[in-house]
Amino acid sequence: MAIDATEKGFETNIEASLIGNGYSKRTLEGEASRLFKKYALDVELLFAFLEDTQEKSLRALEKAYGTEEYKQKVLKRISDQLGKQGLIHCLRHGIKDRGVTLKLIYNKPPTTMNQLMNELYHKNRFTVSRQVYYSDKHNNSLDMVLFVNGLPLVVMELKNQFTGQTVEHAMKQLRFDRDPNEQLFKCNERVVVYFAVDPDEVFMTTELKKEKTYFLPFNKGNNGGKGNPTVYNNYRTYYLWEEILVPDSLLDILFRFVFVKKDDILDSNGETIGERKMLIFPRFHQLDVVRKLEKNVQEKSVGQNYLIQHSAGSGKTNSISWLAHRLAKLHDKENNAVFSSVIVITDRRVLDKQLQDAVYQLEHKAGMVEPIKKDSNQLAQAITSETRIIITTLQKFPFIMEKVSGFDRKKYAVIIDEAHSSQGGKASTALTNILSDKTLEDAYEEDRIAEENLDDLDEQIVETIMKSGKQNNISFFAFTATPKPKTIEKFGTIGTDGKPHAFHEYTMRQAIEEGFILDVLSNYTTYKTFYKIAKKVDEDPLVSGKQATKKLAQYVSLHPHNIAQKTEIIIEHYRNFTRHKIGGRAKAMVVTASRLHAVRYKVAFDQYIKKQGYDDLKTVVAFSGIVKDGEIPYSEPDMNGFSEKELPDKFHLDEYKVLLVAEKYQTGFDEPLLHTMYVDKPLSGIKAVQTLSRLNRTCPGKDDTFVLDFVNEPGEIKASFQPYYETTGLEEVTDPNILYDLQAELEPYQIFTEEEIQAVNELEMKGGFKKSTKAQTELNAWIDKGVDRFKQLSAEEKEAFKASATKFVRTYAFILQIATFIDVPLHKLYIYLNYLLRKLPRSSKDKDVYMADDVALQYYRNQKVFEGSIELEKTGGVDLKPTSHGTGGAVEDEKVRLSTILEKLNERFGTEFTETDFLSRDQVKEDMLKSEDIQQKAKNNSKDNFKFAFEKSFMDFVIDRMSSNEKFFMKILENEEFKNLIMEDMMHEVYAEANA
Repeated sequence: MAIDATEKGFETNIEASLIGNGYSKRTLEGEASRLFKKYALDVELLFAFLEDTQEKSLRALEKAYGTEEYKQKVLKRISDQLGKQGLIHCLRHGIKDRGVTLKLIYNKPPTTMNQLMNELYHKNRFTVSRQVYYSDKHNNSLDMVLFVNGLPLVVMELKNQFTGQTVEHAMKQLRFDRDPNEQLFKCNERVVVYFAVDPDEVFMTTELKKEKTYFLPFNKGNNGGKGNPTVYNNYRTYYLWEEILVPDSLLDILFRFVFVKKDDILDSNGETIGERKMLIFPRFHQLDVVRKLEKNVQEKSVGQNYLIQHSAGSGKTNSISWLAHRLAKLHDKENNAVFSSVIVITDRRVLDKQLQDAVYQLEHKAGMVEPIKKDSNQLAQAITSETRIIITTLQKFPFIMEKVSGFDRKKYAVIIDEAHSSQGGKASTALTNILSDKTLEDAYEEDRIAEENLDDLDEQIVETIMKSGKQNNISFFAFTATPKPKTIEKFGTIGTDGKPHAFHEYTMRQAIEEGFILDVLSNYTTYKTFYKIAKKVDEDPLVSGKQATKKLAQYVSLHPHNIAQKTEIIIEHYRNFTRHKIGGRAKAMVVTASRLHAVRYKVAFDQYIKKQGYDDLKTVVAFSGIVKDGEIPYSEPDMNGFSEKELPDKFHLDEYKVLLVAEKYQTGFDEPLLHTMYVDKPLSGIKAVQTLSRLNRTCPGKDDTFVLDFVNEPGEIKASFQPYYETTGLEEVTDPNILYDLQAELEPYQIFTEEEIQAVNELEMKGGFKKSTKAQTELNAWIDKGVDRFKQLSAEEKEAFKASATKFVRTYAFILQIATFIDVPLHKLYIYLNYLLRKLPRSSKDKDVYMADDVALQYYRNQKVFEGSIELEKTGGVDLKPTSHGTGGAVEDEKVRLSTILEKLNERFGTEFTETDFLSRDQVKEDMLKSEDIQQKAKNNSKDNFKFAFEKSFMDFVIDRMSSNEKFFMKILENEEFKNLIMEDMMHEVYAEANA
């Protein structure tokens, strides 16, 4: 028998599967077809459903409108409300008409207890129609439409590679052959989602806008990349009609996932002039992770940890919103709420509004979500009153220990947005302590405690230990794109290999290959900075080698000429290249090395823009607190002219083009118009991925990105991204026994005694020193004994002890989070060392080294060294090494002569110069004559005195000209006799002309 390889054969198989899963076949012809073309509804089926489920309501409307006209009146009312209120609102809340409410669809009840609701749910009518003609204007038809109670909710365009067409052709057909102005295709009035389908891939959209129609992939992923895996004896895309669109699943999506996202439309002044609405339908990975998490909680109950590794830009905000709502509504078999509250921990304000809006639409009930915007009192009240969903920051938890210590502990779901930035330290322990319901008896067998004869203090410590680790009454759901080893250990699910793994993944590779995010490494350019530094002081002081090298590099990076040169490169590149992207709306970010760098860049940018007369380029700067440059204080609001909280909205306006940042907005910042990044800061590991990923958001008209990097090597950036390109695993888990090795490193130094450790712990467990001045005095007295012994150690021993003590404290705190580990003496040592480390004197290594007055920048040049794409490897995944907890030996910082450091630096950076760019002495002389400072000194001093000031300023003016006159500049620098000749000659001329 011949194989039917046609598109119709593909349709037939899908139709047969749907019919086998609860749909009925329905052919629209004759009067049914005519009414469908007029109302974009299967009118006959709609009224059959209403008669079957709401006969009394229809009879009331028949009485009100009259037997002859009531159907037409009701049909008109339904059609009008679908247009005004929107399809999603009408599906969930029905249509109000003349005192009655007509339900268009019935959701599946959460339990079987309500017999009437279950009966009504079973009366929903799911039908599938093929080759549906929808207009009298033309003879176009839709391949397949899925109706629920006569509403055409799902449209599918089907293609088959065996006929020479693919999913791309299906998307093209939906884009260009369907008129968005026709009733059927108006957004959120009839159709919820449009699927473009072939046997291998699925794409979807919720709004047809001709060439502006934006399709999203709806695929499972295939070995970490795009597409779908091969399936035995079935199509790769079988899941769409066999799992996603079956009746129960479709209803679940309609009632508990789909919502309308609303964004304000702002004018150039930031004023709201309208509202943009977007119908949100979950992507496959979002739907999959939320459903799997819910199912796992139902099966395993509370107390599990979950790591969700989803790529940056993959829609985590929506995933978290859906998960929070479903967990808040989750009930056990006895119909009791599984969680008292769902606590969402995030530092992103955008999540507050979006989660509130989404949950309100899904629930239509105010007060279910409470963002904590005031203080810890508000947070404590929300927890004690069992607010269903609480949104807060991790920083608030330590402040409410006392406030909630007395409330009845219940069960909690804690959703962490970007787990790596909010999982550690005392705040995280405070959170667990507040919510924990573990008692001493639950955590530690009574007979074991009795055997060891633990005293009251030890019992308290055991309880504290148990509350710091995994809790039976708290489930953690940690979302991150870039998990650290400790994140994987703490939140990962143990696999068959005995190692922790992410519960769910949506890889960076899949997101890039599917076109959901952009590859930020595809257009990458690096510059290398070459410079030479000269020693200005006659002495040759002994300085710390490491710190001097760091300080000299900092001196160069902050030098006015360095800032000026890079400012010119950045602005001219932006104007010539970036500003034309995304229809002329593209924006750029400059990532600076420090707050002071950000301030100086902002000043330099504004000066250069003013000097060049560029009136179409405004900048904004982002940094925290007050920064002093010399004696001048700067703050972000003062430099920008508006408050910090306004910056994201202001930057989105067409008026502002470049954002200069120091730490802020390098994570969690979502601005799709951000196209180019200029990097003047060392980036590596997670920080590199997070920062550069600010560019990866897509939007209409954005098809690429660009990075210009002044600091980092392409190989370093590749090494940073590779672990997070596909699956991120762990080589091995941390062995808690490492703590004994670290303890053994500390004891030979004889810094502390058992008596001192015990005394400090008694004060800690009483909590007295937090309030009592006397207790604080006692604490200092006990700690000072150890401090005095520490002072007797050699410099090398001090550094080694400090390093080992620090590693012990950090390792112990981490192990408490990932394992049930009870060792009372170790915990006592942990408490003691926490206080001792704070009081130990700082070493000379810790002290600042300042050398700006001792050195001068001799020459400087930026050169492009790499341009192209940084290609990541398809390895199937990378296993990270566990958090390092090695020995704490200190490395002696050799003291070296300043001249030796300068020689090494100049040897490294001064060998690739070429003698170009001639500098005329007259240009330098003109610059000096224009200087008010030089003019004043020439007029108010004798020539001999002026000579001293002139020589001191001469090199500054030469440096200002060096970029375009390097050959002449190099000769001045490298030939002392030539330099003195030029300087002496010019000094006489400047003095004479200034006094003329």
